[in-house]
Amino acid sequence: MKSIKYFPILFASALIFTECDNSSQLIQDPASYIASVEQWQQDRLEGLKDKNGWLNLAGIYWLNEGIQTFRSDSTNDIVFPAKAPAFIGSLSLKDERIHLEVNDDVELFFENEAVKELTLSYDSSGNPSYITHGDFAWYIMKRHHSLAIRLRDYNNPAIEALDHIPSFPIDPDYLVEAKLVPFEEAKTLRVATPFQDYTQDYECPGELHFKIRGKKMTLLPFTSGDEYFIIISDETSGIESYGGGRFMYASPDSGGRILLDFNKAYNPPCAITEFAACPMPPPENRLSVKIEAGEKVLAGNVSH
Repeated sequence: MKSIKYFPILFASALIFTECDNSSQLIQDPASYIASVEQWQQDRLEGLKDKNGWLNLAGIYWLNEGIQTFRSDSTNDIVFPAKAPAFIGSLSLKDERIHLEVNDDVELFFENEAVKELTLSYDSSGNPSYITHGDFAWYIMKRHHSLAIRLRDYNNPAIEALDHIPSFPIDPDYLVEAKLVPFEEAKTLRVATPFQDYTQDYECPGELHFKIRGKKMTLLPFTSGDEYFIIISDETSGIESYGGGRFMYASPDSGGRILLDFNKAYNPPCAITEFAACPMPPPENRLSVKIEAGEKVLAGNVSH
């Protein structure tokens, strides 16, 4: 799974490294570096509030084989939030094929056209069928062999409720260079999620070796296009930062160096909404130090 991502780790021209150790790190313009992280933080917040962000999620409804009615009335198989129409229609699921039928007195839209029935594609196809009605939009998500409605509410109160993301002070010492020590062959790692029966597989090319404040450390990165996706936990996890770990991205720069910027370690979607399933840090990525950089834990999952 590739979760949300934001900007490149840093402009290479702003940095000079002599070793894989933050003690040898030189930033030519600290003020510009801090400003770049502050801009990243602002864009991160705006991304969460975006139409495709995490803050507008309003429900996940797992589907069973057969016909299921959906609407806000409590007598239905799938109960949408109260501001949805009391009776909307039905979904028929058979052999992973989903067919939508809409009640006559309700208008649902697909690609800006009113629909009364439609066979729906789901997200793993790369082109899910987005259905809209008023403030709501929803599509079918597939996880392994299970299918569910993922509902968005573009007027979700959580969007306005989050006005900032608590973060540690920006500290240039948490920008370090790492060296990739590749495995003879890339490994596939199965990573747990908070859902007991749901795991995710990632390709791991090797180990990242680096130092923070003189202490040698390693992390397992996951291949994500031309970047590395990294899930970490540390001794702030569950106290000052989110207990389920934090996410990072790192890209080799033009010289092949891999720059880890822990000031851009961010909360996974599960820290933002209950309607997400996030990969947990593998045991090898549980750092035995405090990483006092990046995002802190929120007061609560803001879209509950």
